[in-house]
Amino acid sequence: MNVSGSKVPVAIPMVACVVVGALTAVQSRMNGELSLRMNNGLEAAVYSFGSGFLVLILIALLSRKVRKGLIAVPHAIRNGQIRWWQILGGTLGGFFVAVQSSAVPLIGVAVFTIAIVAGQSTNSLIVDRIGLGPAGKQAITWQRVVGAILAIVAVTLAVQQRMTEGSIPILPVVFAFIAGLLIAVQGAINGRVSMVSGQPLSAAFLNFMFGCIVLGAALGISAGFMGKELSGVFVGPWWAYLGGLIGIVFISIAAWSVPIVGVLMFALLSISGQLIGSMALDIVAPTPGSSVTLSLVLGVLLAFVAVGVTALNRPRRT
Repeated sequence: MNVSGSKVPVAIPMVACVVVGALTAVQSRMNGELSLRMNNGLEAAVYSFGSGFLVLILIALLSRKVRKGLIAVPHAIRNGQIRWWQILGGTLGGFFVAVQSSAVPLIGVAVFTIAIVAGQSTNSLIVDRIGLGPAGKQAITWQRVVGAILAIVAVTLAVQQRMTEGSIPILPVVFAFIAGLLIAVQGAINGRVSMVSGQPLSAAFLNFMFGCIVLGAALGISAGFMGKELSGVFVGPWWAYLGGLIGIVFISIAAWSVPIVGVLMFALLSISGQLIGSMALDIVAPTPGSSVTLSLVLGVLLAFVAVGVTALNRPRRT
């Protein structure tokens, strides 16, 4: 696969970003169901990450290309192509899941989503500007700023019907915003690992490996020192355990597409896809209290307006 994307029409990774964003809405439903059955969001996250990592281990054993990609990463570090800390994207993913499991019960999914998107959109501008991602430095133009702002407004509009009433504790919101900031960094450094390894699945392997380490340690501390009881493995429906597979697809597509479209455009496209996925779930598999509202439809349309505004001109390389 040509990871750099020089021979790939840009429309293909853009569509892939939307599709993988829609899949994250399905993944959230899976992980949410598992967390509900286990009454422990952190434990559910460990099983989700762990199942994905087991699949990637199997893929690595069967695929010579993935193994070559993993071997290429240490060589790239020694040659100075990437820094050692750029392979640690999975720790940021683990932090996100840990914050998600802790913050959502306190502030609700709607507020959590807005805080995440605000952090991700804002930091994507900065990450692209400093050239942390493999697409290189991209100037902060008015189109990109407006696109990021419109994405935040779109998500706020889409989830306003699900906003919980009453006071909202500020600390979980702050942590959710920080997690959103780190998602932008994760996408950028995973893209660099994908470039040097030549295999998005190799980047996904490292991502899941380090994510499992972080989440496993957090779960061990929770159970061993805080007395949190574990529920066991087989307490949820079979489909609730497939979140790790979607995670593999998401990380792989992100690592492949970020070098082509940049961090900000990936964020905007995946956010648009997530809103579409949420709307589709509300139609075909609604949860109690969920419905397709006019504000949700308008939020989806506004998210694509954000993409269009951002794509009005090619960002200037600096």
